[in-house]
Amino acid sequence: MSLPNLLLRIAIVLIAAALALPPAVALASTEEHRLANGLRVIVKPDRRAPVAVVVLWYKVGSMDETNGATGVAHLLEHMMFKGTKTVPPGEFSRIIAAAGGRDNAFTSYDYTGYFEVLHKSQLELALKLEADRMANLVLSPEEFAKEIKVVMEERRYRTDDRPRSLVFEQLMATALTAHPYRNPVIGWMNDLENMQVEDAREFYRRWYAPGNAVLVVVGDVDPRGVFALAEKHFGSLPTRLLPERKPQDEPPQLGAKRVTVKAPAELPYVMMAFRAPPLRDAERDWEPYALEMLAAVLDGNEAARLNRTLVREERLASSADASYDGVARGPGFFYLSASPTPGRSAAEVEQGLRREMAKIIDEGVTEEELNRVKAQAVAAHVYQRDSMFFQARQIGVLETAGIPHQTVDLQLRKLREVTAEQVREVARKYFSDDALTIVYLDPQPLAGRRPAAPPAGLRHAQ
Repeated sequence: MSLPNLLLRIAIVLIAAALALPPAVALASTEEHRLANGLRVIVKPDRRAPVAVVVLWYKVGSMDETNGATGVAHLLEHMMFKGTKTVPPGEFSRIIAAAGGRDNAFTSYDYTGYFEVLHKSQLELALKLEADRMANLVLSPEEFAKEIKVVMEERRYRTDDRPRSLVFEQLMATALTAHPYRNPVIGWMNDLENMQVEDAREFYRRWYAPGNAVLVVVGDVDPRGVFALAEKHFGSLPTRLLPERKPQDEPPQLGAKRVTVKAPAELPYVMMAFRAPPLRDAERDWEPYALEMLAAVLDGNEAARLNRTLVREERLASSADASYDGVARGPGFFYLSASPTPGRSAAEVEQGLRREMAKIIDEGVTEEELNRVKAQAVAAHVYQRDSMFFQARQIGVLETAGIPHQTVDLQLRKLREVTAEQVREVARKYFSDDALTIVYLDPQPLAGRRPAAPPAGLRHAQ
């Protein structure tokens, strides 16, 4: 038996074993409770370690910002660590660390999340602190003035001084005309320079409410005990009416869009984005699963098509990647990107990417190839469940996108059911120039530039 076939057999056996664990070993299902004020509490017991992972998800991200205030969702994430009426600035993380835990936060287009990982005996401490800053955040002008400078430095460090980040920023700004995904999560620099503390206060008042949040707890915990603690610390917080959310649908793209970004860099870079549907109905949809398999065929492992052909055989690209955004509140995209080897051009790697796309459209994929990447993709989904934090993140990402987290196993089944013809069909349907946005990085001289250092005080990730 060849090595690829042997590895495929092993992967299939491991997946079958992982999905058929006996009840004593298998991960428990979730239990849910909703407080009278609208807060949803989702608990997933996992007895493998005496640990609790707490993630408080707010269904608000940069897509909920208004023109002139881009970046305020991420700025408010920073400000949530700057103190309440009873917890002084900077003390939140110190208290968690003193209890043997760690904490952090993240902001995306769709959501903002705050998490603590700590011993299960300290679970109540985390819930108490999160409930406090949900209702009692103090947004002082002095702390705001310091933190907005940190965020501006973060933008310089993570975007302005990183050519590929600039490419992605311009890709989204060009691909979308109306939808707020066209604005960067960290915000445009001019908006940050003109932001006021009142912008953060208003965003906090509008969106940080129990009815706009999901509390997810994964670990060695008793669901009934978690619900009781949630009632104790969050139950008294008042219900608030949330702003109306309007659809903000993106109009159809009417043709290919091209942009060139000039920035100091060593090599050119090409990034292509095709509009593609995200997952909306886990049971009825099939295209998102086929698109995920298509991404795996192109870039799911070292032997995948882009790496095998463009990098190893043709030596046209030093790197080549494919990915698909399948879970999102807004529009979805399928991405292709590549950086040419020295002496080759961006135009050549674009043509290389197009050739690989055309092969799938014209010839499809083989059953053996699809089965191999399917086994690897499904195995990755299964093995990620070993992480309690991944489990909590998976639940929150799905719920904030409007997809029930209970459909996770259904999604795995749907991935396994994808056919070779379905992969070819989505390639044929969505790899169209009318739905394409492409950005070239035109490298400019580095001129002795040194890599930027992270700004002082940078801690919380986007």
